[in-house]
Amino acid sequence: MAKRTPKRIGVLTGGGDCPGLNAVLRSVTKHALQAGLDVRGIEDGFLGLIENRVRELRYDDVSGILKLGGTILGTSNKANPEKFAEGTDADGNVIWKDVTDRCFQSIEEHGLEALVVLGGDGTMICAQPFAKAGIPVIGVPKTIDNDVIGTELTFGFQSAVEIATEALDRVHTTAESHGRALVVEVMGRNAGWIALRAGVAGGADCILVPEIPFSIDHVIEQIEWRRKLGRRATIICIAEGATMIGGHQVVHAIDPTSPDPIKLGGIGEIVANLIDERSPVESRAVTLGHVQRGGSPVANDRVLGTQFGAAATQLLLDGHTNRMVAWVEGRVTHVDIADPAHGQRTIPADDPLVAAARACYTTFGDEPPRALPEDKRGRGPRGLLR
Repeated sequence: MAKRTPKRIGVLTGGGDCPGLNAVLRSVTKHALQAGLDVRGIEDGFLGLIENRVRELRYDDVSGILKLGGTILGTSNKANPEKFAEGTDADGNVIWKDVTDRCFQSIEEHGLEALVVLGGDGTMICAQPFAKAGIPVIGVPKTIDNDVIGTELTFGFQSAVEIATEALDRVHTTAESHGRALVVEVMGRNAGWIALRAGVAGGADCILVPEIPFSIDHVIEQIEWRRKLGRRATIICIAEGATMIGGHQVVHAIDPTSPDPIKLGGIGEIVANLIDERSPVESRAVTLGHVQRGGSPVANDRVLGTQFGAAATQLLLDGHTNRMVAWVEGRVTHVDIADPAHGQRTIPADDPLVAAARACYTTFGDEPPRALPEDKRGRGPRGLLR
C-alpha cells in the first residue's frame, strides 16, 4: 500500500517551555506551507485538543519568531489526555478522567490528518493513543534537561547550559571577594547533563549530579584542599536531583493535579548549610530555577530547532508515521516515538566529560581530593596561584 501524505497537520508544544520552541514551530510551518499543506496550531499542548482550541498558522504567524523564547502556542504540563484532572471529590481527592475522546473529536472537527508534537518524554507518551489509533504522529524532542531517550541532544538544553554557565562565571567573583563556597543549583530532574556541562564550562570545583551520589565530607575536603593551596573560593554546581550517598532526592513541592507531581529542588540550600555547620568556610546557595527556561535561544538551539522542524515535516511528506526526530552521532535522524517511554537518558558512568573534569581536579563528591605535588602548584601574574 502506498504511503499517504497528509494535507492538513496539527502542531503543538507540550510540557515545560524552553528556548527553541518557536524555532521549531517556524520551521515546521514554513516547510509545510511550501509543500502545500495546511497547518493548524493547537494551543497549550494537549489541553488545546481537550478543549478544542485550534487555530490556523500562516506564514505571517511564524515570521520573526526564530529568536523568541517561549512558545507562541502556549504550553501545559498538566494535560495528559489519558489522565486528566477534572476537579476534586467531596474528600478533596483529585478526579482523574480519560478524555482522549474529546481530543479525537477536535482532530476530526478540524480535519487534522497528522500531528507534530514538540515535547519531552511526557509529551511523547501522551501522543501514544493517537499513534495507536492510526493518526500519523511525529515527535520533536524538547527539554532543557537533555534526558530524552533516543536522541543525544534536545533543543533548549544548550541555551540552559549557557545561562547556568554565565551564573557560575558571575558567582566566581563574589565567592573570591568573600572567601566563600558558592553552591549553584541547576535543573535537570533525574539527569545531571546541565550541571555537568555548565559545571565544566564554568570552572566549577565540585559538580554534583544524580548519577553519582556524593559525600558531604568529600565536598568539604575539596574546600579544605583548595584553601591549603591558597584558593579563597570554591564553586559547587549541583543538579536539583543530586543525592547524598544513602540519601534521597529533595522534593520542593508535590502537585497532585499534575501527571508528573513531584517537583525537585532545595538540595543546594541543604549542601550550603552543611558546609556552614561543618567547616570554617562561609557558604551561600543560589538556585537558578526557571530562569534557565526563559529568554532567547542561543544560536545552536535556533539551528537545531530549525533542523528538527524541517525534518519533522519531511517525515510526514515522506509518509512516515509514529517517529521522533533525533540527533544521533552528529546528524539528524529519527527513531520510534515510543522510545522515550522507556525511561530517561542519564549520564553513563564512563562519560568522557566526567573523566575530563576529574582530570582537571574537579570532584564529583564521591572521592577525596586528588593529590597535587607541591612543586607543581606554580604561580601566575602578581604571584597569584594558578
